[in-house]
Amino acid sequence: MIPVEKLKEIEKKFEEINRKLESPEVFSDPEKIAILSKERKELEPLVEKFREYQNLIKELKECEFILDNESNEELIDLAKEEKKYLEERIEEVERELKILLLPKDPNDEKNVFLEIRAAAGGEEAALFAADLFRMYAKYAEKKGWKVEIVDANVTGLGGFKEVVALIEGERVYSRLKYESGVHRVQRIPVTESGGRIHTSTATVAILPEAEDYEIEIREEDLKIETFRASGHGGQHVNVTDSAVRITHIPTGIVVQCQDERSQHKNKEKALRILRARLKDMMERKKQEELSQERRKQIGTGERSEKIRTYNFPQNRVTDHRIGLTLYKLEDILEGDLDELIDALTTYYQAEKIKSMEEKK
Repeated sequence: MIPVEKLKEIEKKFEEINRKLESPEVFSDPEKIAILSKERKELEPLVEKFREYQNLIKELKECEFILDNESNEELIDLAKEEKKYLEERIEEVERELKILLLPKDPNDEKNVFLEIRAAAGGEEAALFAADLFRMYAKYAEKKGWKVEIVDANVTGLGGFKEVVALIEGERVYSRLKYESGVHRVQRIPVTESGGRIHTSTATVAILPEAEDYEIEIREEDLKIETFRASGHGGQHVNVTDSAVRITHIPTGIVVQCQDERSQHKNKEKALRILRARLKDMMERKKQEELSQERRKQIGTGERSEKIRTYNFPQNRVTDHRIGLTLYKLEDILEGDLDELIDALTTYYQAEKIKSMEEKK
């Protein structure tokens, strides 16, 4: 069942916001308009869905009235068909309302730092890391997001030992948050002369960008070093010490940025990465404090979890968390990730709903 009274209160609040937006005192205050408009935008999908639900319930009652009072067989048959459709649709809308009522992830609207590192497999793992980066860059392009490499360690064959990129756009974290983890590839490497299939891995981390107010960084906690940037793959070599490496002394976290020619801009970007990593560390620590049962229910998002396999001989991609296998490896590596991401989102939403209902 859905909380009808709660939804009525939300609808009432939505109508009140509309009235305020039309009032002269708000109309002349751009700041109030911005705050109320944002609140209205957040509530609108839920209110529209609830109104659809109310209309369906009304139509169902009308159907039931016909079935209880009508003697015409033709009309009764039509009413029975309509009732079946309405009951199915009501069930769908109730599911959609439960999803819309889930607590919002405060990070969903944020930009992210994408970090990909070669793991087991040497040069082949680095080439796979480059394939993964290209896959996410292609996906970002399809979504109209901006991708900017912040730091990269390129191998001789064009792979990445490590690459860090900032992805900016609408609801980036909400779409990529389930990508963190160990990604595994099974294929014949270009470095393999005997034609044997090898298994290599790379890790992916999706870090929501942290606001200044979320993470306080004290200057005395930082060791800041400058060095000469080599550029990605030896390109754009700087003749000045513009690259920046920052060590956060209390945690030992080290970040560096050499993408910009300006030392000031590199420092600014490195601090943004540091904030994101510190925020990630804090949130992972909180997660560790949750009960084992809750971690099992909603998944931890741990990067140590082997989440996905890319099998080239079989043109297959398998996500191990949800048991989904798609025989469209080439399309996925070209950035067609929506089917995978939608399935993961649906799964984790269902798990959260189940968890909430069990607590009642």
